[in-house]
Amino acid sequence: MARIVQKYGGTSVGSVEKIENVANRVARVVEDGNEVVVVVSAMGKSTDQLVQLANDITKNPSKREMDMLLTTGEQVTIALLTMALQKRGVDALSYTGGQAGILTEANHGNARIREIDSARLNEQLEAGKVLVVAGFQGMMEDGSITTLGRGGSDTTAVALAAATKADRCEIYTDVTGVFTTDPRYVAKARKLQAISYDEMLEMANLGAGVLHPRAVEFAKNYDVPLMVASSMVEEAGTMIEEVVTVEKNLVVRGIAFENDVTKITVAGLPNRIDTLPKLFSILSSHGVNVDIIIQNQYDANHVNISFSITQCSLKDTVACLEQAKEELEFETLHHEEELAKVSIVGSGMISNPGVAATMFEALAKNDIFIKMVSTSEIKVSAVVSEDDMVMAVEVLHDVFKLDEVLAEAPEKQLV
Repeated sequence: MARIVQKYGGTSVGSVEKIENVANRVARVVEDGNEVVVVVSAMGKSTDQLVQLANDITKNPSKREMDMLLTTGEQVTIALLTMALQKRGVDALSYTGGQAGILTEANHGNARIREIDSARLNEQLEAGKVLVVAGFQGMMEDGSITTLGRGGSDTTAVALAAATKADRCEIYTDVTGVFTTDPRYVAKARKLQAISYDEMLEMANLGAGVLHPRAVEFAKNYDVPLMVASSMVEEAGTMIEEVVTVEKNLVVRGIAFENDVTKITVAGLPNRIDTLPKLFSILSSHGVNVDIIIQNQYDANHVNISFSITQCSLKDTVACLEQAKEELEFETLHHEEELAKVSIVGSGMISNPGVAATMFEALAKNDIFIKMVSTSEIKVSAVVSEDDMVMAVEVLHDVFKLDEVLAEAPEKQLV
């Protein structure tokens, strides 16, 4: 017998028929003698519909009331799924995030989990109950409902797995696992049998949308074995674990990419020790999230500093820099839009020199110009033209032979 936390996303519970399918899957796991916690998202596009209702009332709703509104989407799903399980003879109970003991910080709209009082959940699990918990939500100390922001249901599932000391956490979605890159763009993309926490965290932060970074971080910090698989088909998924025991020969494990990148260049800044901290403190105070940073000194007294941001941050970034021009003492401000970031990720890079050289040579041979570069121990990112993004991913997928299985191992079967 194992204790298992399963999470089903919005596409997996988007209709009554799909909820019935999830109930069948959960019932089979229970029949095998396992203790089960099920975390669910709101049905399909229901969250978008709730947001639209709020916008029909006011263009500036309070964050507290938006949390109150949006959490109803998950509450619909937990009630319906619990009814479907009970119809199958499964002794199930539904819980909101607050009822499940999820305590968050006081931050409406994007709260972080502070702690989980799992005593109630453990008692019910030991009594043979299947617990159906609303994802994406928690509660402040004063009883106010909060939401966990983007990817909140993934985070809920992993956090509950850690709190209840589950044997594993299974994330079910509309894809069959984690791929070497997005198969919607690259036909040769291959599903990975396994990937490490660190590699998955980099992939998630760099644009891979399979899992939210906060969920992966939770799994790594609490050593929660994590699996990503499809809720639509019976097929082995991808294991996310500390040490990958399969496909060890892969130097690069995957390629992540994202568009809507903008490069900002602040030219003619004074070459002083306080220039960098002053510039980025101003950006931080205006909520500008900066990614890649490059500094060039072009004479003894001046430097140019370039950095990348998301396209949606451009207007606010330019406004705050122009406002602070006198304080920063720069000469000109430039920006370049319609860029993309392409990143190779793999823990094998640590012990294999020349990976970056291979990447740059492959891009150069295909006339793909690199505008910015960022590296870490297990990733190399390059900013290129948005028009070259897909070609860059395809080229790198080929040059690092990601469509080939270099070390085989038996696939782990779904429970």
